[in-house]
Amino acid sequence: MVILLFVSTPSLAAESDRLTEFADPARIWGDGIERLIEEAYRACFRTRIIGGKVMNIRMPFAENNERDTLIENGWEFLGGGKGNPDMLWPAIEAVLDSKDFARYGATLSDGREQVIIFDIPTQSWHSSRDLFDIARMKAGSYRGLPHRPYVFASGKGIEETDVYNYLYCIGLIGMDCSGFVWHVLSYIAKQRGLDLGRAVSRALGVQRGMDPAWYVGTSFFNSRSSHIVSVTDTINNLRPADIILFRGASGAMSHSAIIQSIDLKKGVIRYLQSTDEAPLHERGVHESFIYFDPAKPTVSLSDPGLNWTQQRQAPFPGEKPSPFSDDGERYRAFDELGGGRVVRMRLISP
Repeated sequence: MVILLFVSTPSLAAESDRLTEFADPARIWGDGIERLIEEAYRACFRTRIIGGKVMNIRMPFAENNERDTLIENGWEFLGGGKGNPDMLWPAIEAVLDSKDFARYGATLSDGREQVIIFDIPTQSWHSSRDLFDIARMKAGSYRGLPHRPYVFASGKGIEETDVYNYLYCIGLIGMDCSGFVWHVLSYIAKQRGLDLGRAVSRALGVQRGMDPAWYVGTSFFNSRSSHIVSVTDTINNLRPADIILFRGASGAMSHSAIIQSIDLKKGVIRYLQSTDEAPLHERGVHESFIYFDPAKPTVSLSDPGLNWTQQRQAPFPGEKPSPFSDDGERYRAFDELGGGRVVRMRLISP
């Protein structure tokens, strides 16, 4: 084991030669990058029969410290939101095969209205059939807390959204936005013979023996690293694998997504992301679209005339809604701080 460790740690010169040979951006770009992005995206979905229904289970969204503001001790999602599908799916399958999930499904199928109350810190749940709890939920009076979501259930059977709720609140499994983007970029590089994490580990400040994915956040994509190239965000300048960054109120970038394709003839940009601020059936990893006039390919993504179809909604019904109605509004927000921007990884795109 020791010998293998030293052999796999080349000198800086050797590492530079290796990157020159395997990480030529033109070679990584090549043909079929849209296909590779699609393959990475589809790796985040599995088909499974649950409660007698065929369900398309998507990778949930999961971000550490997102909901622990009201409690002293927080919790961590498996892999810190940076795990890849190969790591996360076995854990998801184990959760879905558990006795507690079976009990959860049976409770949702007992024909009685109820309120499911999740407690994320303790990874537990219980059902309330109190008439006042049910009436409040129906009336839109939400009593949940960030770490203790309330969900109304009709008792008519488990749905895909119920599976998501359980995986998120009880399984603590999923990908955050930058973890998903990193997964896609790493998959592209891997198919072209490059270990992307190893290639940029120094820029990420990775400690010896640690997984580089743990160090990747939206802040890295917005950094001054030589691996990141700023891109003019006019539509005709965009490419598959470009990263769309959305700014937050603090001025820092708070969300990232990745472009899968740009159809200049039909006027459609398809981009992929992981977020829970979306319609219930889209929470987690999902596709999104921007429609534009094919006759005007030089407009910026910040042009208010573009149609961003991705709606932004509260992760759980009754919670405080997003301040933005759609992704376009979010991209244009905080213009005084710079607004949204687009970047690309130098090692992925020429």
